[in-house]
Amino acid sequence: MKFKQLFLPFFFIVLPILSLAQNATLRGIILDDMNQPIEGVNIKANALGTTTNENGFYILKIPANQDITVRFSHVNHKNVTVTFNLKNGEEFEFNPVMNLEVEQIATVIVRGNQRKRVEGITTIDPEIVRTIKGAQPGVENLLKTLPGVNITNELSTQYSVRGGNFDENLVYVNDIEVYRPFLVRSGQQEGLSFVNTDLVRNVEFSAGGFQAKYGDKLSSVLDITYRNPIQFGISTDLSLLGGSLTAEAISKDSKLSGIVGLRYRDNSLLVKAKQTETNYDPKFADAQAYLTYKFTDKFHLSFLGNASINKYNYEPETRQTNFGTLDNPLALLVFYDGQEKDQYQTYFGAFKGSFFASEDLTLKLIASAYHTTEEEYFDILAQYRLGEVNSNIGDEDLGEVEFSEGIGAQLNHARNDLDALITNVEHKGYYDVDDHNFEWSVKYTHEDIRDRIVEWEVIDSAGFSINPPNIDAFNEQPYSPYVGPLVPFQNIRATNNTKIDRIQAYGQWSQRSTLGEHDVFYNAGVRVHNWTVNGDSIASSSQTVFSPRAQFAIKPNWESDMLFRLGTGLYYQPPFYRELRDSSGVVNPNTKAQKSFHIVLGNEYSFDMWERPFKLVTEAYYKKLTDVNPYTVENVRIRYRAKNNAEAYAYGIDFRLNGEFVPGTESWFSFGYLKTEENIDDRGYISRPTDQRLKFGILFQDYVPNIPDLKMYLNLVYNTGVPGGSPSYADPYDFQNRLPDYKRADLGISYVLVDAKKTYDSGWKRHFKAFDVGIEIFNMFDVQNSITNTWVRDVYSKRQYAIPNYLTPRVFNVRLGMQF
Repeated sequence: MKFKQLFLPFFFIVLPILSLAQNATLRGIILDDMNQPIEGVNIKANALGTTTNENGFYILKIPANQDITVRFSHVNHKNVTVTFNLKNGEEFEFNPVMNLEVEQIATVIVRGNQRKRVEGITTIDPEIVRTIKGAQPGVENLLKTLPGVNITNELSTQYSVRGGNFDENLVYVNDIEVYRPFLVRSGQQEGLSFVNTDLVRNVEFSAGGFQAKYGDKLSSVLDITYRNPIQFGISTDLSLLGGSLTAEAISKDSKLSGIVGLRYRDNSLLVKAKQTETNYDPKFADAQAYLTYKFTDKFHLSFLGNASINKYNYEPETRQTNFGTLDNPLALLVFYDGQEKDQYQTYFGAFKGSFFASEDLTLKLIASAYHTTEEEYFDILAQYRLGEVNSNIGDEDLGEVEFSEGIGAQLNHARNDLDALITNVEHKGYYDVDDHNFEWSVKYTHEDIRDRIVEWEVIDSAGFSINPPNIDAFNEQPYSPYVGPLVPFQNIRATNNTKIDRIQAYGQWSQRSTLGEHDVFYNAGVRVHNWTVNGDSIASSSQTVFSPRAQFAIKPNWESDMLFRLGTGLYYQPPFYRELRDSSGVVNPNTKAQKSFHIVLGNEYSFDMWERPFKLVTEAYYKKLTDVNPYTVENVRIRYRAKNNAEAYAYGIDFRLNGEFVPGTESWFSFGYLKTEENIDDRGYISRPTDQRLKFGILFQDYVPNIPDLKMYLNLVYNTGVPGGSPSYADPYDFQNRLPDYKRADLGISYVLVDAKKTYDSGWKRHFKAFDVGIEIFNMFDVQNSITNTWVRDVYSKRQYAIPNYLTPRVFNVRLGMQF
C-alpha cells in the first residue's frame, strides 16, 4: 500500500514536468539492407550524440526551430546525413536504411557487446537459432553445443549445466520468468519449448556466476527477448515434423506493434522410428503473442501471452531389443496391451508497463499469471520373453529368440492430475548516474498447486509376483510357496493442496571505470528471498535466505584483445513444489533451500585469423554445495527425497572457439570437463546423476563457394555417459554404472531460392521475400543412444538384466521456409 501511495503521485507529478521539454525529439530504428537492426550506429548532431542499442533503436534530443544536420555512421555501412528543422516539442520518427560499403557476404560480429563480455554472458545470433532446427527445434538445440551444457535426449528441451539438473535453470522471456510442465516423465511426451524462435530478437545465456538481478537458481540463466516488429510480414516453416506460422505488423503511427506465432508439432516420425512398434498420436500446438502499445515516448505497455495444448496418446504393441555380447547374445521380446493418454494445457499471460522517466531512470511494473492443468493416465501391460538369440549366420531364424530364459509380465497404472496457478507482481527499476548503474526489484509470487498422484506397478516373473525390495526382494519361489500378502512392487498414493507465498527483492550496483591504463568493471548485489509453505494437512513453514553476488572484469591495455573476469557469490535455490514432494508423494514443508558457493574465472581472447574475427572463451569454475536435496533422474523425470541430507561439489573447465571458419558464417567448437560428486548421509562421495565428465560440441556452417545459396550445417555432440539406468527404487550407492556415451550428429542442407539479395519482379517467386528448401538427416551415423534401462529378472537365476531403452535412430526430414 505504501508503494502505491509513493509511486502514483510520483508518476502523475513527474510525467507532466518531463513533457515540457524545450527541444525536439528525433527517434527511430536503423536497419541494414536486409531489414535487420544495426547496433552501434553513431549519431551526431553538432555536440550532441548517441548510439543505437542492440535493437537498432535510438533517441536524440536536438534544438528546435533551426536547421540541424544529423550524421549516421557505422564502420561497415555507408554514412547517412540528413538535415532536420523541427518545431518546439515535436517528436519525429526517422528510420534510415544503411547500405554496406562493399558488396560482400554479411560479416559476423564475433567480438560481441562489451557489456555482455564483462558480465560473462554468451550471445547467440537469433538467425542461427532459426536456421539450425534439429530434431527438437529451439534455442535448446544450440545450447547443447555449448560447453558445460548437457542434453542427452534429442526429444527433450531439458538441459543440465555444470553438474546441475533440469530444475536449476532460469528462463526469462522479456523480463518474465517462464515455467515448464510438472508431470512430464519422458522426452516424447514433452512437446514444444516455451520459446518460439520465430519471435526471438536476442538470446543470452550464462552458465554460472550470474548477477543478483537474475533469480534464485543454482546453475544457469537463459534470457530471451522477443522483437518489436518494424514492418508487416508473414513467415512460415513447414516440415515432416510440423510447422509454424508467424505474422507481425506495426500501425502507421508506430504506436501499436504486435507479433503472433502459431506452432504445431508431431513427433510421430521420430517415435515410430524407435525400437517399439506403436500406435502414436501426439498433438502438440501453441499460440504466442507479443503486443506493445506506446502511449507516449515515456510510457509503453506490452503484453506477452501463450496458450499451449499438448495431447499425447501412446499405444505400444511390440518391442525387441538385442543386447549382451557376441559370445552370449540376448534379446528382450515384449508384447504390450493397454495405452497411455496424457494431456498438458498451459496458459500464460503477462503485462509489462515501462516508464522511461528520463534517459537515466526507467521504471517497470510487471504482472503475470501461469496456469497449467495436467493429466497422466495409463494402464500398460508388458509381457516379455528373455532369451538367447540365434547368431548362426545364414540361418533363416537369425536374430530370433530360440530359448526363453525367463517369462514375465509388468503392469503399470497411473491416474495423476495436477492443477497449478502461479501469479506474480514485480516492480523493477534502473538508474544511471555517470558511470554508475543501479538496478532493483521487488516481487511477490503466489503458487497454488493441487496434485493427486496414484501410481502402482505389479511385476510378475514366470507366474510369481515380485515383492517390493523393502519387503522381500528375493523370495524362494517357485521352489517354496510364498504365504505373505500380495502387494504391488511400487505403490504411490497421495493428494496434496499446497500454497507457497514468496517475496523476493534484489539491489545491485555496477560501474565502469579505469585502473591505470586498463578498463575495469565492477558489479555487486544481493538478493533476499522469503517463502512460506502451507496447505491442507501441511504445517506452515517460513524461511528466508540472502544471496550476495559480485563480478569483476578487467580489460588490459594490451595489443592483444584480452579480457579477464571473476564471478562469485552465494547462490540459493528455495524449493519449488517438485522439490518439496518426496518419492512417496508426501510434501515436506521444512525442506531448505539448496546452497551453493560459486567461483568462476574467465578469459576472452579476441583475435583475427585468416583476416577474419575469432574469439576463444575459457572458463574455470568451482561449486561447493550444502543442504543438497538428493534426487534420481529417469529420462527427464526428477524425483527428490525432499531432504537436505547431502553435500556436493562440482568443478571443471570449459573452452569455446567461435568465429568465421567460413567467411560470412559463424561456427564454434566447444570442449568441457566436469566432475561432480555428492555425499549422502555421510556415506562417502559418489558421482551425482549429472556427472558428465567430458563434453565436445560442434556447430559448423558452410556453403558451396561457387553456389553460395547452397548451404549446410552440422550439429555434432559427444558426451561421456552419466550415472544412470538403475532401477528407480535402487540405492545409488549400489548402482554406479554409467549409461553409454551419447554421440549424435545432425546434418542440414538447404538451398535459398529467394532472399534480400536475390529478388524477382516476375514469375511465382515475386510473391516471396524469402524462400528456401532443405533436407535434414538426424542422427546421421545411426548411433544407438540410450536414456534409461528396463530391468527384468530371470526367476531361476534371480539375475537382473538391464535392457537399454534406445533413443531415435537415423531419420530423414524435409523442410520448407517462406517469408512474405
